[in-house]
Amino acid sequence: MSADSPREVGERIAARRRARRLTQAQLATASCVSYATIRSVERGARRPSDDILVAIAAALEVDATQLRTGYVGTERRVHSALPELSAVITGHDIPQGPPTRRPDELANAIRTAVEWRLGAQYGRIATTIPSVLHDAIRYVHVAPTAEHAAAARMLVSAARSADAIAFKYGARDLSARLIDVMRWASDRSAAPLVQAVTAYVRTEVFFAARAHAVGLAALEHAVEVAPPPTGRNEAAARGALHMRAAVIAGRDGNDGAADTHLKHAHGFAAQVGREGTYLGTTFGPDSVRIHEVSVAVSLGPEHVDRALKVATEWKPPADLPAERRSGFYIELARAQDWAGLPQDAFESLKVARAVAPQHTREHPWAREVAAGLRRHHRADAESLTHFAEWIGAV
Repeated sequence: MSADSPREVGERIAARRRARRLTQAQLATASCVSYATIRSVERGARRPSDDILVAIAAALEVDATQLRTGYVGTERRVHSALPELSAVITGHDIPQGPPTRRPDELANAIRTAVEWRLGAQYGRIATTIPSVLHDAIRYVHVAPTAEHAAAARMLVSAARSADAIAFKYGARDLSARLIDVMRWASDRSAAPLVQAVTAYVRTEVFFAARAHAVGLAALEHAVEVAPPPTGRNEAAARGALHMRAAVIAGRDGNDGAADTHLKHAHGFAAQVGREGTYLGTTFGPDSVRIHEVSVAVSLGPEHVDRALKVATEWKPPADLPAERRSGFYIELARAQDWAGLPQDAFESLKVARAVAPQHTREHPWAREVAAGLRRHHRADAESLTHFAEWIGAV
């Protein structure tokens, strides 16, 4: 059951609707929900059912979890999609006939999945990615020679979006298999930048196995073979690899390597000049600042002051992708908890939830911090208990 009141849900829906410059009547038409129901829900007189909530969320182009924090339909959709994804990639190297989508339709579907991934809208990814990934695999096998490299790049992107839900929802074996598909496709893409992206994502395997030293070595090799930073995409690719290397070096306790890679990441962020999404990866000055916190938290409690200093001086801008912003507040919450600032830690967790509910709900550190706060701190106990129940920390 949701801890949100009908009024809170209605206010969120109304705020999202206004942000999209829709009237209540237009939202009713777009969602196929009656005008009377929309009015009743927005003023808090009626709690929307799951079906109505999903329809409204789709019309507003958000995940339903951003409208009601207790909504669990996203988990159901994701867990339903995981076996389908496993079946889709079995025999990915075997021709299976033509795709059901035209190349332009497939490209558009993959771009949409990337937007959802960056926005942490995992339920929306789950509804389409099995068929999109299946078509991307088929297209690689039937694409004419002139289109083959582009088809391989599309498959890398589709597999990465599928991996987002597999990794976030704990399907580590499936995640590793999806990354193998990315590597298989990137080798066929004839694009060193795509191979750099794949190396960036592959780090998940090393994080999951706690093989931090070998993961750092893999990233440093990827930096060595990445294209020279002659343009914005090339500089962003190298910078992203350095960001990732800094974090995994921190997990390995190698503070010297972590600082060196952060320094390089800052340099490439300055070269890129502005925050943006480059080949599906967000990179720029803001992302590097976020990774300063990630590195400090990765290095452990004795480096907590580094994380707190960044948060004192800077906050992620609202236009940064939701997944990255929520990650900042989750890691900040861990640092604040270590520093003996439980109320600040709880506030950071609540911000993370507001930004990207499903990312927060599935993040092990968010769950760990919430559980610790509930055990040891009684301030705001009722609200904290509701949060801990929502995140599965009780």
